Amino acid sequence: MDVIEIEVKTALVRSRIPGVNYVINPYLGCGHGCLYCYAVFMRKYSRYHAHARWGSFVECKANIVELLRRELSRRKKPGSVLISSVCDPYQPVERQSRLTRGCLEVLREFDWEVEILTRSPLVVRDLEILTTMPQVSVGFSIGTDNELVQSVLEPAAPPIRSRVEALKELHNAGIATWVFIAPMLPMDPKRLHEMVAPHVDTVLLDTLNYREQVRQVFIRNEWGYALTDDYARETSGMLKELFGEQARQV
Repeated sequence: MDVIEIEVKTALVRSRIPGVNYVINPYLGCGHGCLYCYAVFMRKYSRYHAHARWGSFVECKANIVELLRRELSRRKKPGSVLISSVCDPYQPVERQSRLTRGCLEVLREFDWEVEILTRSPLVVRDLEILTTMPQVSVGFSIGTDNELVQSVLEPAAPPIRSRVEALKELHNAGIATWVFIAPMLPMDPKRLHEMVAPHVDTVLLDTLNYREQVRQVFIRNEWGYALTDDYARETSGMLKELFGEQARQV
């Protein structure tokens, strides 16, 4: 893993996501190395890793906390922000760099609404910050109940069971929690529902949008059926039925 520090010109980026004003991505690149990740296009913005394998590098935005404080101090009223959209804010390097934690502390100071999306139970480290923020929610990406599927497609991401335990801890602490079942990977919908339903307020569903990126891996593991529109439609339907009003299609 090649980890370097870079400096950036802005912390807040305008969002096209409904209901979210801005996004913050403390890192360029992601150490989780998920094979289906849509964010591989971010390599083109790197001066150092434009042709590197996704998952083999992380660029830490060393000045992002300082920039964020400066940007928020110029705004007349609080807004809403998603952390993050094209990296995992709690990927392994966050243990040392603490850039996400620093951003949260600044956002709390300026009373911003925060939404977090991660695959890592490391988010629980910052529970004492999250519980004192004016409005915050934490979501976990969990696209399957199957640990083998997860280990093949998300080779460096934390196991599903650790995500569910973190989800439970956050939910029990009074944090609004959600699960992003995306992309919908090979799974047992009933088992996934049983695992996460007691610990979430909502779930979001989305299909596998970059199928060619993982086609050979799916076929090699006899998961080819999960590349079809029929699988996406049927699985989505089952999950919506199981989760009821908790579920929403992206």
